[in-house]
Amino acid sequence: MSEFAFELALCARLEADREGVVARQLGAGVERPGNRVVDVLVVEPGSRFDERTRLPPERIPDATVESEVGPGRARYWKDAFDCHPERAERAVERAVDIGFFERERRGGREYVRQVARYPDWFGRLIGIENKPDLGDPGDLEAQLRKDVSLGVLDAAVLATESHVTGAHLNRIPDEVGVWRVHSSGRDGVASAEGDVEIEVVREPAPLNVDGPGVELLEEHPGRTEIAVVDADRKARARRRLAERAYGKGWRTYDFPDCAEVEPANVAGSDGLPYCAWKGRLVDAAAECGPDCPGYADAEPPDVDLDAERAARSSWNRDPEGRARRQAGLDRFGE
Repeated sequence: MSEFAFELALCARLEADREGVVARQLGAGVERPGNRVVDVLVVEPGSRFDERTRLPPERIPDATVESEVGPGRARYWKDAFDCHPERAERAVERAVDIGFFERERRGGREYVRQVARYPDWFGRLIGIENKPDLGDPGDLEAQLRKDVSLGVLDAAVLATESHVTGAHLNRIPDEVGVWRVHSSGRDGVASAEGDVEIEVVREPAPLNVDGPGVELLEEHPGRTEIAVVDADRKARARRRLAERAYGKGWRTYDFPDCAEVEPANVAGSDGLPYCAWKGRLVDAAAECGPDCPGYADAEPPDVDLDAERAARSSWNRDPEGRARRQAGLDRFGE
């Protein structure tokens, strides 16, 4: 069974069972964000989650959240950012494009303000490492040690389809929880119309998100490169990670131009890419196309993945008042 199919089925089950946001394939490092990619992230809602859903559904740029631009008096944009001017300008452009900033001209200068204050909106961050087959663990132990040592996540979990033995548990950090994923589908979670259930083998222990952490960068024979990350940097990294998850979600796959692939239902979520010829979910970007023996040229299925996400999760595709513009505010250069 492919990790891709396992991952989609698990995301569908988590989205059906939990409030908040589910996303996949996100960089969770601080010193080097891509040094640790989390397979699945569950962002539990905080007390102000509803305020985030009233803001743009796209990812809001980090620099704009960290700037001194607020929802009150408009500020000259160059005075409001503590970063390189080119990064600040890109962030302003993006924030205006998605409707998080409004701007106006005064005396040849451009001023910006937030449409609403950015809230402290998320609760716990739960990172899930997918390893369907524990007989082929790869660098599983090292990946989970990174999560525990850094402490950007509130909890880390290993998800597998394998039978979990005491030997397996002894090879991973004690803080890491373990889930065994079961499916009633024809070919396990890789098939269509599969009902997926999660068996908790071991509950995860809370990780130290409030204190400093140690980021494991590279391991060499006899030595390990690390970076000590203070609590403030971790807090900013946690917000960036949650914000990326809100903007991205987990339906980031494509449907191929093949008649054999159709939208399927797994764990109650429609719109997953099921190939009738292969008899399983497929990763179109990696395994579909004219080189596949079962390929049959056709238009891709017409699937609105954003509509699926909005219907089945707490993410708000179309916040009320998103297009609102205050009197006298205008675009740069108009």
